[in-house]
Amino acid sequence: MSTSAPPPRELTPLATLHPPSTSRTWMTSPHPQLPMVATACSDKTVRIYSLTSFTLLSVVSGGHKRSIRSVAWKPGTRGESVLATGSFDASAGIWRKYERNAGAEGGVVRDEEDYTDGKGEDGEDGDADGDEDYTFSVLLDGHESEIKSLAFSPGGNLLATCSRDKSVWIWEELEDDNFETVAVLQEHEGDVKCVAWHPNEELLASASYDDTVRLWREDLDDWGQCALLSGHGGTVWWVEFEGADMLGAGGMFAGEGLREGQRALLEERERAGPRLVSCSDDLTIRIWRRIPKARGESSRGPNGVPSILRTSSIEEEWVEESQLPKAHGRAIYTAAWSKKTGLIASTGSDGKIVVYQERWKSGTSDTGGPSATSEVNGEAMDTTDGTPLTPEESWKDKPLTEWVVVAEIEGAHGVFEVNHVCWARRCDKGKRSSGEEVIVSTGDDGEVKVWTLNG
Repeated sequence: MSTSAPPPRELTPLATLHPPSTSRTWMTSPHPQLPMVATACSDKTVRIYSLTSFTLLSVVSGGHKRSIRSVAWKPGTRGESVLATGSFDASAGIWRKYERNAGAEGGVVRDEEDYTDGKGEDGEDGDADGDEDYTFSVLLDGHESEIKSLAFSPGGNLLATCSRDKSVWIWEELEDDNFETVAVLQEHEGDVKCVAWHPNEELLASASYDDTVRLWREDLDDWGQCALLSGHGGTVWWVEFEGADMLGAGGMFAGEGLREGQRALLEERERAGPRLVSCSDDLTIRIWRRIPKARGESSRGPNGVPSILRTSSIEEEWVEESQLPKAHGRAIYTAAWSKKTGLIASTGSDGKIVVYQERWKSGTSDTGGPSATSEVNGEAMDTTDGTPLTPEESWKDKPLTEWVVVAEIEGAHGVFEVNHVCWARRCDKGKRSSGEEVIVSTGDDGEVKVWTLNG
């Protein structure tokens, strides 16, 4: 159980997407522009649902011989939707659909009224069998076993897939329907469960049955491991990067009256870039941060002499920054980081959905005693010996933020496990603001549920 105060906010069911699948559903992916989601199903299909009416728009089928485990939308497309599917048949598929109802700005829908929700001009329901909606374009073969996860890079030109065969593959789209394998990464010692891209760098994270998270980037003409994150004591099921907009002056902690140490923390986060969240069988959710390299480090040779040649290693240093309050009693399958608010939602085998928030630490510790730092005449002090702390010491050695549970709900899908949660833009007519988000959960019962976070 969490040690934080009783949750001041409430998760409220908004809708169950209809009709549900008759088989297990694995995960749901919100479209980057349009008010709809794609759900990966055990019956070898992908179900496309509307987030305005909460009804089924299309069933995508025919491309795979076994369960579809993962789905991902390609970002930045204009006038079409491109969907990638990863299957237990060891293949990945690419599907395309022309979006005639997607509005004028390159497929971006600014309001739900701009999208006709799969209905014809006369308001009648459109074809929902998927035969004419999504065209199966290409099949990507190479993995020796089940594909567990896939993800497009922020630019959309790279697709990462990972598998039970312990490998991560990176594919590059040269032109429509022409993909080339650019890397096969085999350092993991177990089933690779999840892959995720950094929001503004070609930096890839992977999570594995071997209890580790590994980071990869391109080094000249080849891809290699640049960091190994150890610490979890069980299978790492999920990994995801923080949103780039959460950093620095534009982040969730922006405001007047910040202390010197708080300003130093935000400046260092802006230099380091988005953090990483991971969750595991060990019942922990961990936050990792990158230690920024010294300025000029990558442009100098071994003797410190400036060089036009790339002599530095691609290795990066990542450290565990914090662990979220323990709120789950069984394996945690997903920890989803909202790119708008910085909240994290988690779920897993115990059927709970939990929402966490990061906040500035108060003047007392988690146990109610005095904090290790205090402020005297505007200067951070170590209360153990009364010595001043530099701005860097005041947040690196004595964390200035903490994560707390703000909402949780038991049995979100009844007695069934919840396999996945994600954040999505709220698009129905009941939305309370243009930036409001909902949580979408996907479970073993075949249902996809939509939740609002009140308070």
